[in-house]
Amino acid sequence: MIVLGISAFYHDSAAALIKDGQIIAAAQQERFSRIKHDQSFPCDAITYCLEEAGIMLDEVDHVGFYDKPLLTFNRLLETYLAYAPSGIKSFIKAIPIWVKEKILQKSLIYDGLNGLNLGQISEEKILFGFHHHSHASSAFYPSPFDEAAILVMDGVGEWATTSTGVGRGSIVKLDKEIRFPHSLGMLYSAFTYYLGFKVNDGEYKVMGLAPYGEPKYVQIIYENLINVKEDGSYHLNMDYFNYCTGLTMTNNNFNNLFGAPPRTALTPLNQRDMDLARSIQVVTEEIVLKLAKDLHKKSGHKNLCMAGGVALNCVANGRVLREGPFENIWIQPAAGDAGAAIGVALAICHTTGGVERRSHTKSDDRMSGSYLGPSFEETEIHSSLSSLGATYQSYTEDNLFGKISEALASESIVGWFQGRMEFGPRALGNRSIIGDPRSTKMQSMLNLKIKYREGFRPFAPAVLCEDVSKYFEMDIESPYMLLVAPVLSSRLKKPTKKDKGREGLDRLKTVRSDLPAITHVDNSARVQTVDVKTNPRFHKLISTFKQKTGCGVLVNTSFNVRDEPIVCTPEDAYRCFMATEMDVLV
Repeated sequence: MIVLGISAFYHDSAAALIKDGQIIAAAQQERFSRIKHDQSFPCDAITYCLEEAGIMLDEVDHVGFYDKPLLTFNRLLETYLAYAPSGIKSFIKAIPIWVKEKILQKSLIYDGLNGLNLGQISEEKILFGFHHHSHASSAFYPSPFDEAAILVMDGVGEWATTSTGVGRGSIVKLDKEIRFPHSLGMLYSAFTYYLGFKVNDGEYKVMGLAPYGEPKYVQIIYENLINVKEDGSYHLNMDYFNYCTGLTMTNNNFNNLFGAPPRTALTPLNQRDMDLARSIQVVTEEIVLKLAKDLHKKSGHKNLCMAGGVALNCVANGRVLREGPFENIWIQPAAGDAGAAIGVALAICHTTGGVERRSHTKSDDRMSGSYLGPSFEETEIHSSLSSLGATYQSYTEDNLFGKISEALASESIVGWFQGRMEFGPRALGNRSIIGDPRSTKMQSMLNLKIKYREGFRPFAPAVLCEDVSKYFEMDIESPYMLLVAPVLSSRLKKPTKKDKGREGLDRLKTVRSDLPAITHVDNSARVQTVDVKTNPRFHKLISTFKQKTGCGVLVNTSFNVRDEPIVCTPEDAYRCFMATEMDVLV
C-alpha cells in the first residue's frame, strides 16, 4: 500500500509518502521554492517524495488531502451570514477565490499531480481527510505507543479548533471538539498580531518574549476575552475579535481594553508588550494543562499524543510533562499543517489500506528523527561548490570532527549541513547553525550577525542523550526540541546586584549559568537530545566537542536567516553562509 499525503492552499504546504505504514519521505514546499510558509500546490515536495521512493504516480494507491475544503467553505459562509452585514469587505475578497479555486480542489490536485510528468493518477484515488483527524493521525500513528489519548489544538480546521480522542492499534477516533470561532490558537494569534508580529509566523516570538514580562494581564484576559471551565473547555468573547469577518485579528474594543492600538513591527518593544506576551502565554499553559487533565481523567490512558499548531508551544508542553497527569507524552515534530500530510497518508494506509500498525517500544517512534527530506551525495556537493566558485577543502571524518570542535571551542560559528533535511520547523542537526554554549557572546552574535533577527530570541541546546540530566531538569528523551526544561540549579550563577536591577531586554546581559548561550531569562532551555542511533554523525560531533571541552552540549539553531526557509540544497547552504558572518561551512 503506497499513499501520498498532501497539505496545501493555506500555509506550510507539504507532501509525504507512506509505504506499508512506513514514512519514506516528507518535505515542505517552502524548502524548494524558498518562499517561507509557501501555501501553493507542493509540486516540488511531491516530486521529491516520489523520487525518494523510486516510484511513479501510477504506482500510488491513494492520494490523501489533509482536510475537507467544502466543510471549510461551509464554515466561511455560515460565519459571514451570522455576522452580516459586518465583514462585507472580507467577504468580497475571500469568496471569489473560494468559488474559483478552493471548492474545486479535487480538480486542482488532480491537474497538479498529472502535470508533474511523473506518471498519471485517476481522480477516484484522491481522498480527503478531516483536518483534525489528519493532525491526530500524525500524532498517534508515528508515536511509540500502542494506545494513547490524543489532544489536537490549532487555529481552526474546517470547524474544529480543539479536539480530543484516543488512538488504539490501527484506529484513531476523535470524540470531543471545541468549534470555531472559539479557538485557543486564534486567541494566541490575536496577541501575536496585537504585539506587532506576523500571524502564523510570529507566535514563537511571543513565546520567546514572554519570560521578559510579568503576567499582569491574566485576570483581564479571563474576565473579558475567554471563559474557561474546569475541564479546559472555553468560550471566547467575540466582541473583542475581528478574525471572523474582518481583515485584522483584533478590533477597537481589544485596543481599548489594553489601552493602545496594535504595535507596529518597527516600534521598539516595551515592558507592557512583554507583560502581554507573558500573560497570554500563562493563560495558554493553564488551558492546555486543564485540557490534558480532563482528557486523562476521561480516557484513562497513561500516554498522550499531541499535534496542531498550539502543540509547538514547547513551554506549555514542558509544563504538561512536569505537572500533567500523563506518564509519557509524544508530540508530532511537524505539529502544524505540514505534518498533517503525514497524518492523512497514515490514516488511509491503516484504515482504507488495511495495513496493521506494528507494535512499538517505549523509545522507538516512526519519524526517523524527522530526517525525512533530501540528502546529497559527496559528488553532488563537490559539483555544487565548484559551480559556485567556492574555495573548500575535503577532510576525513576523523580529522573533520576534531577540526570543527576546535573551531567551535574558539567561538567560531559553524554552518552544519549533512544527511537528510529535517521535516518540520526545527533544525535537528542536519541543517543547523551551531556554536559553543559556554560563550557569553554567542547568543547576541547569532541573533544580530548571523540570523539578523530580534535580539531577545533564545537558542536551543543540542545535548548528548546520555548527558541530558547533567545539564537540565529532565531525564527523558526530547529529540524534536519540543519540550522546555529548567537548567539545573547547580549550573546557575548567582546574579549580581547590578543584574538584579536589570529590566526588560536589558536582562539579556545577565550571565545566568555556565551555559549562557542557551539559558533563557527564566533559566530554561528548549532541549534537543541527540541519540547515537538516530543521528550518529551529529552525536559524534558533540561527543568530540565534549572530549575537547568537557561540555556535551552545542547551541543549535536552524540554518537560515530571518524571513527565509531552512536551507535544503548545498547551493542554499553556501549562499546563506556567504550572506552572513558565519565562520565555517561544513
